[in-house]
Amino acid sequence: MGSPAALTAQETPADLVDPFVGTLADFGQLSPAAVAPFGMMQLGPDTSPANHAGYDHAATTLLGFSHTRGVGVGCGGAGGDLMISLRYAGASGPALIDKRSETARPGIYRVRYDGGILAEMVATRGAGVLRFTLPRAGAVDLRIDPRHSYSKRLAASWASLASDDVRADLVAGTVCDQGAYHLHSASRILVNGRPIHQTLTAGAEDLATLHLTGKAGDAIEIRTGLSTVDGRGAASVRETELDNRPLATVATETRAAWNRILGRVALSGSQDQRALFYTSLYRVMETPVAIDDPDGRHRDNESIVETSPKGRTRYANWSLWDNYRTQMPLLALLQPERSADIAQSLVALYAGGKAQWSTPREPFLTVRTEHAGIALLDMHRKGIAFDADAALAGMVADSDTLKRATPDEQIEAAYDDWATAELARDLGRTDLARAFTAKAQSYRPMWRSVFQTPGVDGDVVKARGLYQGTLWQYRWAPIFDLPWMTATVGRERMLGELHHFFDAGLFNMTNEPDIQVPWMFAALGQPQASADLIHTILTKPIAHPYTNSGKLPVPFVGRSFALSPQGFADGMDDDAGGMTAWYVFATLGLYPLVPGEPWYIVTTPAFARSSIDLGNGRTLTIQRSGRENGRITRASLNGRPLPNFRVQHADLLIGGTLEVTAR
Repeated sequence: MGSPAALTAQETPADLVDPFVGTLADFGQLSPAAVAPFGMMQLGPDTSPANHAGYDHAATTLLGFSHTRGVGVGCGGAGGDLMISLRYAGASGPALIDKRSETARPGIYRVRYDGGILAEMVATRGAGVLRFTLPRAGAVDLRIDPRHSYSKRLAASWASLASDDVRADLVAGTVCDQGAYHLHSASRILVNGRPIHQTLTAGAEDLATLHLTGKAGDAIEIRTGLSTVDGRGAASVRETELDNRPLATVATETRAAWNRILGRVALSGSQDQRALFYTSLYRVMETPVAIDDPDGRHRDNESIVETSPKGRTRYANWSLWDNYRTQMPLLALLQPERSADIAQSLVALYAGGKAQWSTPREPFLTVRTEHAGIALLDMHRKGIAFDADAALAGMVADSDTLKRATPDEQIEAAYDDWATAELARDLGRTDLARAFTAKAQSYRPMWRSVFQTPGVDGDVVKARGLYQGTLWQYRWAPIFDLPWMTATVGRERMLGELHHFFDAGLFNMTNEPDIQVPWMFAALGQPQASADLIHTILTKPIAHPYTNSGKLPVPFVGRSFALSPQGFADGMDDDAGGMTAWYVFATLGLYPLVPGEPWYIVTTPAFARSSIDLGNGRTLTIQRSGRENGRITRASLNGRPLPNFRVQHADLLIGGTLEVTAR
């Protein structure tokens, strides 16, 4: 078997990424915005109509370009801060997009609109450059809207309107308006690379305007930094991360940063296969975001200014209910060094009593933080260092705040309590572990009553107060308690009910509550059933009958993941890398079935050969012998058989070859 396909200078992982995937209508809720790995800055287009990230690939009307947005999140999204537009004076009607000119790659987006104006933008972690190039001479109006937002705009004020340092202080609702985030920006306006020393005028709704007269080919550039702390911090971000470097230089540096991240996985396979893989991995590596200013300052989620110790980074922008199952474990595997800072940032949330969604004083747009303790247990057991004692104390206190009214809330709280018990056990806190194990198991009578034999409402979305799912879909949610579920139901009956679940079309790939279920067959001794299901989900159109609020009269039939602007099934959000991480794991032939336990189910990989750079000179090669859709007969790690098709995380980190044989 040959080595993973060599990448030419024109075909690096970053060059294979297509940021337009998942940007059409309600398919993915993604944006082609320029962004760096784990970056606050998401500088991209705002269109009408738009998805939750401000953009719709089918739209032809441009509103402007804003600096922040969530990554495939629900409700109405969040972000859209500081929208900038430029049009010729007196222009009437909508600003039309020249779709043929529109291009995007990681870190850069460009488009022509409104009769030939060229807009180009690049991003670093916390800063961005937006450049307009004029196609003809004339007067133009540059407008900056501080009140534009995808969520509720709670406050916006100008601290400075001087063109050399335009500063804004912004407050907006977090996703679903469950809390609020506070953000500061500092922008510098240049014409042909030189400052213009003018003052913008603020009018109705705080819209700031600058009137300019330009020649054909003139470049009007806005360089902006973002900070969670204050305007001075935002200006420092701008000057440190951008300095006076040309747009093309910034684009090259961000492309290199993406290649360092994405290039830790090398693949064989067709160009389209690799493109969809790297596009998915690109979305995984956008969140959470690093929020430190150059001096290490940041605000916590109570708006207190803190300074990260030298060599450490604070992260924010959480969507843990969505991605604790997949994205967080994938970061632990592919980004263990960064995961230590992510874990410590999660621990910090507990300091003042962690909100399940968000506080009124978040440092950046965010969604929700349920199941942080499960993510922390998972990282702890994978050797990622953080203050586990502080985490345990926070998890213990958090347990009393968990909702336990509905059947799904009882299961989810039980999973959190199980994680607390397991971390306590790992830390030698035997009495605490015993108490929380009992608390975690208290859901079991309810499960036997409600879920062991789902009733006539078993396929009704939101039945009995469930959140975005059915009884059948939540039936499998106590994956942490799989041995008990299996013993209670009986293995053979459990397998029969799993087959019924898929044969009857009860599975929902468009939301997270049951996305682990295809791997449960392998966990119960039927690896072929898992392999067949996963191959079907990865490669074939399937029926998707469910939405978050009900069932469609006619199911959407299509690919769950595709290399196209549609990209996902109808109504399927990427959910901050939750779904794209599922795809990455599935194509590699690994899956973390029980977050909190450091092992993976092994199944047939989509690629004949892939390799993961584990750091410190170690490489894991995943090799498939035989057909992608063949009969899975054997799995081994460095020649040692894996009879249960399970592999320990620690064993993978040694490196070597994981081989799966499919005849």
